[in-house]
Amino acid sequence: MLIYDKQFENESDLNYNYKILSYFHKDLSDWWMQSAYLDSRMPVAMYTSPGVVLPKMHFQDRQGQMRFAAKLIAGVLDFKSMIDSETLPVEYLGGKPLCMDQYYQVLTSCRIPGPKRDVVVNYAIGKTPPSHITVVHNFQFFVLDVYNSDGSPLTVDQIYVQLEKIWNSSLQTNKEPVGILTSNHRNTWGKAYNNLIKDKTNKESVRAIQKSIFTVCLDAPMPRVSDEMYHNKVAAQMLHGGGSRWNSGNRWFDKTLQFIVGEDGSCGLTYEHAPAEGPPIVFLVDHVVDYMKRTEMVRTPMIPLPMPQKLRFNITPEIKKDIEKAKQNMNIMAHELDVRVLNFTHYGRKFPKSHKMSPDAFIQMALQLAYYRMYQTCCPTYESASLRMFRLGRTEAVLSTTTESLQFTKAMDDPSEHNSEKAALLDKAIKVHREHTHMAIHGHGIERHMLGLKMMAIEDLTSLPEIFMDTSFAVAAHFNLYTSQVGSKTDCVMCFGPMVPDGYGICYNPMDDHINFAVTAFNSCEETNATKLSQFLEDSLLDMKTLLEQVSKTQ
Repeated sequence: MLIYDKQFENESDLNYNYKILSYFHKDLSDWWMQSAYLDSRMPVAMYTSPGVVLPKMHFQDRQGQMRFAAKLIAGVLDFKSMIDSETLPVEYLGGKPLCMDQYYQVLTSCRIPGPKRDVVVNYAIGKTPPSHITVVHNFQFFVLDVYNSDGSPLTVDQIYVQLEKIWNSSLQTNKEPVGILTSNHRNTWGKAYNNLIKDKTNKESVRAIQKSIFTVCLDAPMPRVSDEMYHNKVAAQMLHGGGSRWNSGNRWFDKTLQFIVGEDGSCGLTYEHAPAEGPPIVFLVDHVVDYMKRTEMVRTPMIPLPMPQKLRFNITPEIKKDIEKAKQNMNIMAHELDVRVLNFTHYGRKFPKSHKMSPDAFIQMALQLAYYRMYQTCCPTYESASLRMFRLGRTEAVLSTTTESLQFTKAMDDPSEHNSEKAALLDKAIKVHREHTHMAIHGHGIERHMLGLKMMAIEDLTSLPEIFMDTSFAVAAHFNLYTSQVGSKTDCVMCFGPMVPDGYGICYNPMDDHINFAVTAFNSCEETNATKLSQFLEDSLLDMKTLLEQVSKTQ
């Protein structure tokens, strides 16, 4: 653990300590996965599973929906071929290779509920890895084999034909939404799960879903809304499905990857967070979107394909009761989450770069300013940073609220401060944030260090160090702003729920000339308001631009 305080004297020291840290990160990654995800008893939908909103597609009928879904499935299978052959190019950051392990955990994996702790099972590890995906339409699940007998993936045309068969075999809209059980509180779902799989048919159906490579949700159209509200509605659809009346039963929330394609052109995905962070997911999305733009020249074999297998569930009165409870709970959750997507079109990451400022740190300071203007105080702020420089590394927290950020936010609206001084304070706050980010991604952060100390004390059955009992520690870890930059080549935005009841979840994707934000809050908290914070954020970004332009003119 002293590694964090060591002053490296030469390159060999540095490499040696990277190795030590990498071994430490194996335990740390397991502890993190347990404490952040698998031990949590809150529902995964909305509380831990992010959604990704893709640009609206131009189809508005089932043929367009089927064609798009077929191309999407082919694109994911193309990505999977790189996973299977281990030809996925290694990513680098600052000239250092990043651990690629998370890419190998997102396909053919699923979370399984347990009485006190869940587990994640990767079914790709084995002699005969699964060769099917699951497709869900009108709450009915199907097994779709996506490989021919010679091992080649189905072509887009073949997949389209199979999806048509699925659609025509699931026209009934009165089926019990078994999938909505997965949206419940983990203890409640754990009990319902054990009850559900007592029946042999149900158990086989559940296993088929769990073992599938991924799931595709063919959603019914959502209620029409204004253009202004469209992205908010789709973000909610990706996070929770809109409630039991709409598409919340058209999911299996424990499945790591669920691609969502609505009949009305809405599309995106939701993913169970335990196996991976956001960047590998959006890298996969970028690959799939790029694949779908290509014109396909693959000749379709004329061999007739078997009918996809419909998964059967025997619904007992007790299971029916569990489903009704899950529907009620989901409707409360869907009503509880306020989601706002802000497409900030005035400028993008090129503007702060033109002033030699880090775009990420610039956006973080805009968030600090927005929060300060709304509440006249600062708050603990969490920004996720990657630890993939280390073997099996997951995340570290960059703590964005600093003395320097507070000095800047206070000065920004102080009429007695000169613009040059405000700009200098902004520059200083951004530099400090960059330093903290550098420390975090190189293993010199605080949060995971503290987690390691805590988990070691628990595992060694020793008393917890006093710091963990201190009120100030609890206050510092109550992150009212829970933020993450998930950059993508695709014009999309990721969204997730707040970390605390009186907080916000904020994710952003800075493009060259615009920035996509998703802001969430809970409606039950009177102090928070996602729409209001989004407006303060937009104003802060504009004011910071004006400030820098005015100061540039006078220099």
